Amino acid sequence: MNLKPLAFRMRPKTIEEIIGQKHLVGEGKIINRMVKAKQLSSMILYGPPGIGKTSIASAIAGSTRFAFRTLNAVTNNKKDMEIVAAEAKMSGKVILLLDEVHRLDKAKQDFLLPFLENGMIVLIGATTSNPFHAINPAIRSRCQIFELERLSVEDMKEALLRAIKDSERGLGKQQIIVEEDALTHFASSSNGDVRSALNALELAVTSTEVKEDGIVSIDLQTAEECLQKKSFSHDKGGDAHYDVLSAFQKSIRGSDVNAALHYLGRLIEAGDLPSISRRLLVIAYEDIGLANPQAGPRALAAIETAERIGFPEARIPLANTVIELCLSPKSNSAYLALDAAIADLRKGIIGEVPKHLKDAHYIGAKELGRGVEYLYPHDYEGGWVKQQYLPDPLKNKIYYEPKKTGKFEQALASIYDKLK
Repeated sequence: MNLKPLAFRMRPKTIEEIIGQKHLVGEGKIINRMVKAKQLSSMILYGPPGIGKTSIASAIAGSTRFAFRTLNAVTNNKKDMEIVAAEAKMSGKVILLLDEVHRLDKAKQDFLLPFLENGMIVLIGATTSNPFHAINPAIRSRCQIFELERLSVEDMKEALLRAIKDSERGLGKQQIIVEEDALTHFASSSNGDVRSALNALELAVTSTEVKEDGIVSIDLQTAEECLQKKSFSHDKGGDAHYDVLSAFQKSIRGSDVNAALHYLGRLIEAGDLPSISRRLLVIAYEDIGLANPQAGPRALAAIETAERIGFPEARIPLANTVIELCLSPKSNSAYLALDAAIADLRKGIIGEVPKHLKDAHYIGAKELGRGVEYLYPHDYEGGWVKQQYLPDPLKNKIYYEPKKTGKFEQALASIYDKLK
C-alpha cells in the first residue's frame, strides 16, 4: 500500500502532464521552449497555494533528466544547500526547488548566488508572495519571474478524473464512481487548489465503504463532508489581500454596485473589518469628495456601528454604505487641487507671504509694513473683498478645478466662478 498522499503521487513527471498554466508550459511557450532546448535558467514561480508550482519544478526536472532536489528557505539550513552544491559540482547541474524563497536569509542567499551565476544550480523558487515586493533584488535579478494562474473548474475536474483513472499513481486499481455533482463540488469548492481537491477525493474514497460488487461510490453528501467549506484564499498580509482591496475601491469608484458587494463579501469572509473601515473612509473622501460631502460622515457612522456590533451583523451597515458610495456622484477635485499646490511647493515655487497677510500682533509690526494694507472681509458687503492672498510668483495660479457631478459641488463651482 502506498502511504504517500494522492496529491503527492499525482505530481506530473513531465511538462506534458501539467494541468493548466498553458501560458507557460503549452506548446511554444517559454518554459516548454526552455525544457526542449535544455537551456534552463533560474526562475521564480509565483501564485496561490496548490496550483502547480512544485509540479512545474518536478516536471521540468523529469523532462530534462537533471538531478532534482527540494529545499525550504526556512526549515533547511546552509549545510543542506552545501550538499546540493556539492552534487552540482559532481554532476554539472542540479535543479533546486526552493520553497518559500521569499524567506531566504542573507547567508543562504550569498552562498547560492555564485552557483546561480555559473549555472550549476538552476533555482526554481516557489512563493505565494509578490516577488517584486518580497524577494531580495539580488536573487530576483538573476531569475525569470513567472506568475501562475488559478486553475479553472474544468482544469480541476481533469486533475480529479486523471487521479481516479490512473492505476499506477492514482486510484485506478479501485472501482470508483464519483457522481457528477460530487465531482463538481470537489472541483469548484477547492478554489483552484489541486492539492486540496485531491486530498478531499482521497479522504472520500478511503472513508467510504466498498460495496459488495467492489464499487466505491461517492455522492454529493460525501463530497461535502470531505470538503466542507469552500477554500477561501485571503492572506491579510499577502498580495491577494491588496488586490481585493484595490478591486473593492475601483469597483466603488466605477459605480459597480454588484462588483463592490462581491469584494466586500470577500473581505468580510476574511474577517478583515479594519481594512474595510479604512478603505471606505478613504473612498468617501478620495472618490466621492465634494460631490456628496455627507458621504464621509455617514460612512464613519456606519463603520463605528459595524465596529460596535461586530460580525455577522456588521455586514448590514457596511452594505448600506458601499451601495451609497457606489451610487453617489464622484469627485476627486479637492485632493487633486491640494496635490497640485504641494507639487508647486516641491518644485520650489513658493514666494513670500504678502506683507498685508503677515502677522501684525506684535509691537513694531506696523513699522515693518506687516498687515498694514490688509482688508478685513467682514467689513464689506457679502463678506468678501478683492485682494491678493497668494505669494507673487503664484498670484494667478488656479489649483481647484470643480467638477459638476453633484449638486453640492455645482453650487460651490457657481460661487467659485463669481469670485474668480
